[in-house]
Amino acid sequence: MFDVDLLINALTTLLVTLDPPGLAPIFLSLTVGLSRQQRFQVATRGSLIAFFILTAFALFGDRILGLLGISIGAFRIAGGMLLFWIAFEMIFEKRQERKEKAGETAITKDHLHNIAVFPLALPLIAGPGAISATMLLGSSFPSAIERMQLIVVIAASMAILFLALVIADRIDRFLGVTGRAILTRLLGVILAALAVQFVVDGVRSAFQV
Repeated sequence: MFDVDLLINALTTLLVTLDPPGLAPIFLSLTVGLSRQQRFQVATRGSLIAFFILTAFALFGDRILGLLGISIGAFRIAGGMLLFWIAFEMIFEKRQERKEKAGETAITKDHLHNIAVFPLALPLIAGPGAISATMLLGSSFPSAIERMQLIVVIAASMAILFLALVIADRIDRFLGVTGRAILTRLLGVILAALAVQFVVDGVRSAFQV
């Protein structure tokens, strides 16, 4: 059974957490000197690796929590607080600075050999925020059929992110510094609201309100 509102909420949460427009200029800095075809290959590999990572947490995240003795309510509260911190960083441009530093470290250490894995797939795409959001969403899709719907949502999010990476140079030119700053802050406000909702749902679940 399809819950359109839940699917839209899941897609919005993932897209805001992944932040494709904000990742585009960082991707350009990571792949400086590479040809368009090489950038396409890096974007493809990075997106696929991140997809499999997030899918694994969507399918088995609740089991991991069960083994650790963590309730879904407690994880929703903790995950919501983490997402709120990420939203705070987005609004005040701290997250962009951290991602840029991660990219600079990768260029220095790895000389662009395995940037599709690190830092693109991990931690820029499938970072703590995206993993937490995926596990939180997984708790809202308990049945096997619903989990398949969540995987489709993850795939759609990755497809949009992949498209943003492929046309990263155009996005960067179109938005400019001001446009990126405005869009990142707007997405941060949306993510903050979603994070608070996760905390509210977690409190209700934990205390059976």
